[in-house]
Amino acid sequence: MSSFLVAFVLLCLGLNLPGFGDAGNEESFVFSSFSGADLTLDGNATVTGEGLLELTNNERYAKGHAFHRNPVQFKDSPNGTVQSFSVAFVFAIMSAYSDLSMSTDGMAFVIAPGKDFSNASGAQYLGLLNSTSNNGPSDLFFAVELDTIKNDEFHDIDGNHVGVDINALTSVQSDTAAFYDDTDGTLRSLSLITSDGKAMLAWVDYDGQSKQLNVTLAPMGVAKPSKPLLSNTTDLSAVIIDDKAYVGFSAATGPISSQHCVLAWSFAVNGPAPPIDFKKIPKLPNSGHHEAVVKDMKIGLPIAAFVLILATCITVTLLVRRHLIYAELREDWEVEFGPHRFSYKELFKATEGFKSKHLLGAGGFGKVYKGVLPKSGTEVAVKRVSHDSTQGLKEFISEVVSIGHLRHRNLVQLLGYCRRKGELILVYDYMPSGSLDKYLYGEDDKPLLEWAQRFQIVKDVASGLFYLHEKWQQVVVHRDVKASNVLLDGGMVAHLGDFGLARLYDHGADLQTTHVVGTMGYIAPELARTGKASPLTDVFAFGTFLLEVTCGRRPVVDTVHHGRKLLFDRVLEYWRRGSLEETVDSRLQGNYNVDEARMVLTLGLMCSHPFPGQRPTMRQVMQYLDGDAPLPELTPADMSLLSLMQNQTSFDQSPLQYPWSGTSIGTMTPGISVGR
Repeated sequence: MSSFLVAFVLLCLGLNLPGFGDAGNEESFVFSSFSGADLTLDGNATVTGEGLLELTNNERYAKGHAFHRNPVQFKDSPNGTVQSFSVAFVFAIMSAYSDLSMSTDGMAFVIAPGKDFSNASGAQYLGLLNSTSNNGPSDLFFAVELDTIKNDEFHDIDGNHVGVDINALTSVQSDTAAFYDDTDGTLRSLSLITSDGKAMLAWVDYDGQSKQLNVTLAPMGVAKPSKPLLSNTTDLSAVIIDDKAYVGFSAATGPISSQHCVLAWSFAVNGPAPPIDFKKIPKLPNSGHHEAVVKDMKIGLPIAAFVLILATCITVTLLVRRHLIYAELREDWEVEFGPHRFSYKELFKATEGFKSKHLLGAGGFGKVYKGVLPKSGTEVAVKRVSHDSTQGLKEFISEVVSIGHLRHRNLVQLLGYCRRKGELILVYDYMPSGSLDKYLYGEDDKPLLEWAQRFQIVKDVASGLFYLHEKWQQVVVHRDVKASNVLLDGGMVAHLGDFGLARLYDHGADLQTTHVVGTMGYIAPELARTGKASPLTDVFAFGTFLLEVTCGRRPVVDTVHHGRKLLFDRVLEYWRRGSLEETVDSRLQGNYNVDEARMVLTLGLMCSHPFPGQRPTMRQVMQYLDGDAPLPELTPADMSLLSLMQNQTSFDQSPLQYPWSGTSIGTMTPGISVGR
């Protein structure tokens, strides 16, 4: 009898131990607040005193991760199938700008074999991959991305979408952020960027048997819609290769300061995610400010009314004067083409009243200042142009129209603009390392660029031009490619800037004749003859740029005894002798890759061909530089044609009239510069 009782007790105890019954196959947790949550944080991620999980906190080019400290059991065995799971979380993406209309780049719910993403990049890579990722074992992940930027390199559908990512940032399925209203079945749009102080809800549900994945969105206060935003059939065994994996979040910012927050999180395997207690979730920063103001106004309204009337009478004159100081202009074209608009007051404060100590450069088109935006602390470059400059208004509108919608890692990002009576102002990303020509010619005590840096800069500029010519929705002809218009960020990544001379065409459209504009030494022969700028005239300028970077010499040099000499002539002469490498910048003292240098110099001669049909396109240039296609050999026939350059384009072009040539942030050169 006693042995029977012992066995019975052991059986009862065993039923309550993990591994017995269905409970052993379920893992779940819920965080209605993250105070004391068992998380692993890295990068910018932090938990505030109020229990808010901040993945990023208004820092540019930042990333942050937050993972549940312990891995989740997704399979019964490493060779088993991924079990069903359910996720619910409350999130908010907030912009640092006052109009709350811009944010970069996005956030994602993530499942991965590990939680070390230290090698991942921010911005468009969302803290999950980098530019060299090759989908190896260390790059396995499943993510549901909430992306506020359209990145063409990942084939994003728009700048406000939800996507399902499997081991890559090109989504296997994506849809514009929205939710289905259960009252009438209507699909209602949502903005992923929080503009009213309210967070949003997201649900991710996976059926282990059917392999169906559902993603659902809804604003706060709305029950989970019965119809998901998107559904996809995928086997997550390609990501969860072991029996366990980590779950969490990743977020990243780019050139625009943004804040990515998670307010609550619920997760379960083989069951619905536990309910979130919405009474306990933390408030977003400043989300309670409006309610507090309303309450205070009701209490003190009688007193405040008297004070307001008195203050209005006293300050009306000051406000009128202040309005005249900060008065701005707005026109119809800005509605369609304008990116973010800054107030003049904000830019005035950012540059401390445009003080000379913040001056980065000056020229015929105006002045450029370094500034720090007062609200976000973001460093910017502010180009201030007066209306009486040559073609000022026309070039300003061209720059806003062309670069306002462009987005590429090798183009200077136009963050916004401002217009007021007598002035035009553009606001760009600040490039702390300045312009490339300062390094090539040792100005401002800049250090010597090593060959590896020069070769990468050449590839960066080529990538930017390829995007302008073929990858964007229209063809953008830059018309002023040169070293002084190439700017370097803190990591010495090259960005092509100054779109004041740019022209846009639809793909396949006929090119229009315009005034001959540009910089001497970079102007293609057919442009000087016909006035028609095309992608191949940009290729010609890029060829001169290749020679300039490799040789460390200006494209055109004035000499006392021989007049104006072209760098192209010098390189062509050494090519005839079979000693092309002797033209490489002597300051490198032979420390360079000879094959790469010969390839770049030869490519420079090919791009500078007098006949546009013989020049390569930027797509071909990229293939040559990346080693995806062999560079054609120049033949004696080519040499004869190239020799025509000395007779046809001696650059004794004094009869030509050149309008203002586009100038770059930080190195603005008045008039038409010679080899600058």
